[in-house]
Amino acid sequence: MNILKGILKNKPLLNLFTYGVGQGFNLITPLLVLPYLTHVCGESGLGKIGVSMALSFILIVIIDYGSDIIGVKNVAVNRDNGKELSKILSTAFACRFLLFIMVVAIMSLLYVFVPYLSKERELYILALSILLGQCISPTWVFQGLENFKAITIITIASKIIYMAGVFYFVKSGPDYIYVNLFWGIGMIVPNGIAFIYLCTKNNISHNNTSIKEVTGFLTGYFTMFSSQLFMSLQLYVPIILINFFMGNAMAGRYRIIDQVVVIFKTYIFLFFNYVYPRVCYLLEKNVKEAMRFWKIYNIANFAFVATCMLVLFAMAKMVVNYFTDEFTTEMESLLRVAVFIPLTMAVSIPLKQLVLGQDNQKFYIKLTTIMVAVNIVLMAVLLPCFKIYGVFIALIVTEVITALFYATVIKIKPSTLN
Repeated sequence: MNILKGILKNKPLLNLFTYGVGQGFNLITPLLVLPYLTHVCGESGLGKIGVSMALSFILIVIIDYGSDIIGVKNVAVNRDNGKELSKILSTAFACRFLLFIMVVAIMSLLYVFVPYLSKERELYILALSILLGQCISPTWVFQGLENFKAITIITIASKIIYMAGVFYFVKSGPDYIYVNLFWGIGMIVPNGIAFIYLCTKNNISHNNTSIKEVTGFLTGYFTMFSSQLFMSLQLYVPIILINFFMGNAMAGRYRIIDQVVVIFKTYIFLFFNYVYPRVCYLLEKNVKEAMRFWKIYNIANFAFVATCMLVLFAMAKMVVNYFTDEFTTEMESLLRVAVFIPLTMAVSIPLKQLVLGQDNQKFYIKLTTIMVAVNIVLMAVLLPCFKIYGVFIALIVTEVITALFYATVIKIKPSTLN
């Protein structure tokens, strides 16, 4: 009882607890859905779903256009300036709608006329709903405002709608084409309600922006957008490559292992979303306090991730058997290699907070671009010889190198670390 009272009185801890509830639900959802999809749709269907989802997540980055990084920081810094905040949000959402229309128009044509994509055109076209859900998503705004209660409500509502759609409508193998549609609907409904609320409260309107502001946004955010696009390629290209060179079934096996790892990767990214706005805000106000906050939360987070990876390594057989009873020995070995990916990310992502918080965007963009190119080349080289193992090895190696480069550019006085 005393612990609960302490959490309620401590705003950062209350935010973390609130955020954790929503993201815990977010992370549990795949554990409930994936075994069902494996049983109903098979490894081949699961591979097709995974490729479509990966492509959608890459396209999401175009719509976000760097607002999940620079936009969050701008909202955090200007949270007390209502007029400036309204201008920032009006401009950002105007750009998001323009980019959404452009992406949907281009991809619809590709899905119809490109042979590799047109084979599954229904699956890909229905997945465009994910892009609409992302276009109207106000989550990045709530991150900057540190309104984690709103984020939690949106997250839980989204996943409930998704699970309801999958379990009620996906009953046989051919129904795999609807899975990503339900993901999109799960985004559209809560995000749409929250977007309307945000427009009303913050006076988001085309009258509060201009063509000049929109053009400035697109040119000013371009380099950050480019780096985020390259980052998304690193995350989602592996399953596309595996599908292209090794077929749907192998992509399905990769999806199973990756889904387990993605739970922790997603958690790490979400933890970044929680800590990053506060780090940016504190670095503007008090560097020593910022570093104290950064150390406490990220050291605790690394200890948690390391413990989870140790348990996952030891229980690999049990975890694989939960999802499938085929090729279990091979998949156990793959999982034991893959656990090192979240472990290395738990080091590099906290360093990324400081790199961006200290306005080292140019360095971050150059490094991200180079490392993603290196990673894709490594995967292409290692995939024929080591198959899925090669993909995991490439991801681990590039993550370690990235962390080392981050460490070289961070400038913190020793006195602020005490």
